[in-house]
Amino acid sequence: MARRSLLFSPGDRPELMRKAAATDADVLCFDLEDAVAPDRKVEARESVRAVLAEPDFDPDAEVCVRFTATEPAADLDALVGERSETDSHADLRLDAVMLPKVEGADRVDRVASLCADRGLDPAVFALVETAAGILSAESIAAAPATDALVFGAEDLAADLGATRTDEGTEVLYAREHVVLAAGAADIDAIDTVYTDFSDADGLREETEFALTLGYDGKLAIHPSQVDPINAAFTPDPEEIEWAERVLDARDDADREGRAVFQVDGEMIDAPLIAQAERIAERAAASDR
Repeated sequence: MARRSLLFSPGDRPELMRKAAATDADVLCFDLEDAVAPDRKVEARESVRAVLAEPDFDPDAEVCVRFTATEPAADLDALVGERSETDSHADLRLDAVMLPKVEGADRVDRVASLCADRGLDPAVFALVETAAGILSAESIAAAPATDALVFGAEDLAADLGATRTDEGTEVLYAREHVVLAAGAADIDAIDTVYTDFSDADGLREETEFALTLGYDGKLAIHPSQVDPINAAFTPDPEEIEWAERVLDARDDADREGRAVFQVDGEMIDAPLIAQAERIAERAAASDR
């Protein structure tokens, strides 16, 4: 499953949620948290529930809801009600949930339990966006229900009192720490938002840098950001061809009992094989 792009849509704007489903985003995330004013939470929950339950709402994308930081049980009750484990929720399209401001694995465990009580088993995107969350990233990523670790630079900078810069050096350590924690747990790592959705060149540069760090995808706050993000996380034909040659040569070497082989005049070792496997996996996941 590709998670190159995760597109947020405000939970109190059903027309934007439906519009998001027409994009090529890999994940659609309907937001009950930051994008919704406090006095509109109830309306947003009702709107999200209505869209998720529409018979013709069946996008190719993974469908996610970002819960509020303080009332996940209320969010769930509004979406599915207080139902038993025997309910199938066949009328509701909900593949994943995102938890904001996660600062410990116990938060993931608690929400996973709330979901299980209602007959749900969604993937959990844990958003780490505070100093405490970054420092607990390893245990959060290792929680059984965590399927992806998400980095939130803007809230982290606010929590630290740091000044955001174009270079991003003020959050670089945290950004690297998140992707390391996700890698150690063998789950997806999703990079922070690029807030200037009118700056396509800046977005491409930022996304390409996230790829070099090892991220699997990036958050988007506007539909126009989806295609550039997808393009950056999709291997180009030359990369795919190189990966295929490496993996074919590896298979030949294995059959012949050779530990060393070369491709295009380059000696291939384990790190390059792992790189080729990663490119092949990203190419396959992106082909949907």
